[in-house]
Amino acid sequence: MSASDIAQDNIPFLEKVMRAGNLQDIYEARDLSEVVYRTMRDLMPKNTIERVSSELDKPTIYTEDKTLQDGISDLWEDRNPIVSWLSKIRPPFSSSGILGIDEERFITRIEQEGGMPSNTKGETVVKAVFSATKDELSLERIQEIAGFLPGKIKELWNEA
Repeated sequence: MSASDIAQDNIPFLEKVMRAGNLQDIYEARDLSEVVYRTMRDLMPKNTIERVSSELDKPTIYTEDKTLQDGISDLWEDRNPIVSWLSKIRPPFSSSGILGIDEERFITRIEQEGGMPSNTKGETVVKAVFSATKDELSLERIQEIAGFLPGKIKELWNEA
C-alpha cells in the first residue's frame, strides 16, 4: 500500500474526523489523525500503546485483498519507520518539564507537524480525532488513555 492509499475500512473513521475537524478532504483527516496519534503515543508507555493498537485492529471488511483488511490501527501505528522504531525503544515523555508534552505543546505539534489548514484549529482537529477514536475503544482503554493526557487535552478527550 502506498503512502497515498487509504484502506477502505478507514474511510468511515476518517470521514468522521473530516466532518468534525472542519477539514477539506480525507487525506487531511488521515495525516492529522496520524499526528494526533503520534503525539498521544509519545505520552504513553509501550504496553498501553500495544493495548490501544490491538483494540483498533478490528478489520471491518473480510476479503482476499489484505489492503482492505487494515483496521484503524494502521493509522495508530506510524507510517514513518524511523518514528515507529523510536516510539518502541524510548520511554514516554512526561506531560511537563523541558522535554515534556504539555497541553500547549500537544496542540502546537498537531498544528505544525500536521500542516494544519487555515480553516480549522488544532483543538478542533484533536477533538474530532478523539471522538472518532473513542467510538472504537472499550471504556477501559478510554479511561487508561485519559490518565496520560495533560490538562486541557484530557478535557478534550473527556468531552469528545
